[in-house]
Amino acid sequence: MTSVLARLRSLGGTDRGGLGTFIGVFTPSILTILGVILYLRAGWVVGNVGLVGALAIVVLANLITLATALSVSSVATNMEVGPGGAYYIISRSLGVEIGAAIGLPLFLAQAFSITLYAYGLAESLQFVWPDLPQMPVAAVTVVLVALLAARGAGVALRLQIPIMAAIGLSLSVLFVGVVRSMPTSVELASRVDDPVAFWAVFAVFFPAVTGIMAGISLSGDLKNPTRSIPRGTLAAVLVGFAIYLAVTIGLALAASPQELVDDALIWFTIAGGVAFLIFPGLWGAIFSSAVGSVLGAPRTLEALVNDRILPGRFAARIGTIQGPGVPLLITTTIAFLAVGLGGLNAVAPILTMFFLTTYGMVNLVAGLERLSGDPSFRPTMKVHWAISLGGAAACFWAMFLISPIASVFALVVELGIYLLIRRRALTARWGDVRRSALVSFVRSTVLQLRRLPEEPRNWRPNVLMFTTDPERDLQTARFANWLVQDRGILTVNQLVEGSIAENAAAIPDAVRDLNQALEHAGLTGFGEVEIVQDLGRGIVSVAQSNGIAGIASNTVLFGWRERRDEMATVLRAIEDLSLLQKSSVVCRPVPQRLAPTGRSIDVWWGGLQQNGDLLVLFAHLLSLDSGWRDATISIKSIGTTEMMAERTERTLEEMISAARIGATYEVIRKPEGQTIHEIIHDRSKDADVVFLGLKAIEPDEAEAQVERLLKQMAGLQTVLLVRNSGPFRGQLLGVEPGTASRA
Repeated sequence: MTSVLARLRSLGGTDRGGLGTFIGVFTPSILTILGVILYLRAGWVVGNVGLVGALAIVVLANLITLATALSVSSVATNMEVGPGGAYYIISRSLGVEIGAAIGLPLFLAQAFSITLYAYGLAESLQFVWPDLPQMPVAAVTVVLVALLAARGAGVALRLQIPIMAAIGLSLSVLFVGVVRSMPTSVELASRVDDPVAFWAVFAVFFPAVTGIMAGISLSGDLKNPTRSIPRGTLAAVLVGFAIYLAVTIGLALAASPQELVDDALIWFTIAGGVAFLIFPGLWGAIFSSAVGSVLGAPRTLEALVNDRILPGRFAARIGTIQGPGVPLLITTTIAFLAVGLGGLNAVAPILTMFFLTTYGMVNLVAGLERLSGDPSFRPTMKVHWAISLGGAAACFWAMFLISPIASVFALVVELGIYLLIRRRALTARWGDVRRSALVSFVRSTVLQLRRLPEEPRNWRPNVLMFTTDPERDLQTARFANWLVQDRGILTVNQLVEGSIAENAAAIPDAVRDLNQALEHAGLTGFGEVEIVQDLGRGIVSVAQSNGIAGIASNTVLFGWRERRDEMATVLRAIEDLSLLQKSSVVCRPVPQRLAPTGRSIDVWWGGLQQNGDLLVLFAHLLSLDSGWRDATISIKSIGTTEMMAERTERTLEEMISAARIGATYEVIRKPEGQTIHEIIHDRSKDADVVFLGLKAIEPDEAEAQVERLLKQMAGLQTVLLVRNSGPFRGQLLGVEPGTASRA
């Protein structure tokens, strides 16, 4: 039963809490926003970069957060948001691997946030008790907020209502002091002797606007997250934005830059005789921020366990603890250990990096969902894709401006998590935006291809291979993969002869088995299975319909058939395919052997069939594979007269030079009494692969052609018979038509 409930929770199912918008989202978000940075670092920010710089930091940070809040709201109104907050949204949109890559750092960021606020509380207590040591106080604070969280989210959050009133009172006291001490002028620029760089100040300030994660992370405890997350999050962002603007301007009006940097108690100095009224708001805001983080982090961790990213024991319950037990214990342990980092300014930049990557991915999710055109993406709150993608770009841009090294490190860690989760081959139980985005991209690309003319220099081998027995034809599929060389598309199509009624039910399993066999063999291709009534007509029908506009197959490849009647059927089909301007290749592979001096590829150039350019091009593509990179390509031709031999030599020399293909050539003068077949056998019996042209035949000549080909291939290693029937016959090597196209 426990596992069933966990599964439902991970899918956004039942098992919900009863928190509403105000208590469940707005309260934890706004109190985390109005926390330690507001009271203890807002003056420091203004003092270091001046009023203009401080306003720029506040506006930039809040614009990033506002874009993220809009993106979250858009995605949240399109799905039933389950436990896990931002992790849930990312994983359900970009997939479990990317969700894990962001979710684990997000959990760590939330755990470190507890330490940040604990240090903030310890620093503020020193205002009253200067000799109070920060590190022990921070450690005790971590334990206290964890004990409070163990009582349950509802209890912890309801304690924050009086804290909000105390914050309001402290802000009133501050602004009264500002009005009383306002000077006649304000310094717009910093006047500090050694100000901290703009982006370093931004890194310290940014955790102030990450409070929206406190509310989003409680998604599993909300009665109606689809409604509460957008309303509560946007309200918290806008209220926090207004307060930070007002506080920034007020501090700049009431004190000099040097005073703002030197005096962490500047709020108390400005407030004057009623400064003691600031303490309840200060301590309450910092403490409530820590509570918000200690509530959010375990729920992110629990969601990771529910999705099987982490072992189930990480989400076990403990005694009477309300909510996730072991996740709370792990969170508390990490926050407790992070106390050793040493102080508020040391912890804040670490949080900034983690939160910026999370914000960036949330924005990316919303932007891709909107751009993909997925019919299932129908949010009730519509946000333009430019806002979301702009927010994502701003997040990643800010990361690199703050610290390129730290940014690269963060991205490498997330990439490592992504690859690790992908290697585990977890199967997500939900659809995500990746397929929709790719389909949208493919559609756009195909439409662009339709408008661009196809030229010989743009030709790529899109190979359609037919087989009736994939296991038997695996070596043929390897050669097909080598000919494609990641420059085109390989489709391996298994033909099943028979009726649709008898075979349709087995097709899905056959497609899965075929794709698994290709993947296991290390071949990059698409496996398809088609039911045909007749082999010959089925080949032509499937070949005509394979692919999509602009990326249709242009070359059809067959393995050699031992049964003469089957091979004759294939040769007749090749004639029909030729009329459709599709080239054909027949591959008769034998086990390959690696000679001590490397592999050798022989191409036999001759006749007037215009196969030569495709023969040489396929030989060149084969030589590009890592296993064939040391192979030598030798182009051979037979001249029946001296004049013909000289003309062929000039043609081959010009062609090899113009085509820029590393090959040698040899023109053999045909001896008296020796057949062409005998010459080919004598010169190519030791070659690993032999390319031969395949001439046109009449349909009633198919059986006789099979016998001739068997005789021609006898004694040779792997043979590829090539028929060039494409619209660019003789032009594929970049040589002018008529100069080097005969073969």
